[in-house]
Amino acid sequence: METRAYSVPGMHCAHCESAVREELSGVAGVAAVDVDLETKLVTVRGDGLDDAALMAAIDEAGYDAEPVPGR
Repeated sequence: METRAYSVPGMHCAHCESAVREELSGVAGVAAVDVDLETKLVTVRGDGLDDAALMAAIDEAGYDAEPVPGR
């Protein structure tokens, strides 16, 4: 199982968390999505994860994201 992490500085509430989680959950290969509002970090676990598709899903939720290397 692969893990990808993204910094999403625009998230600040439960609605933000829900929107990001919902969009990411619909991406092929995603098995789990963890959102930490305090650190603004989104962690995605799954198989065959595509960074471009994951970042597009976060964008679709209305937020900018940057990959966090090494996570």
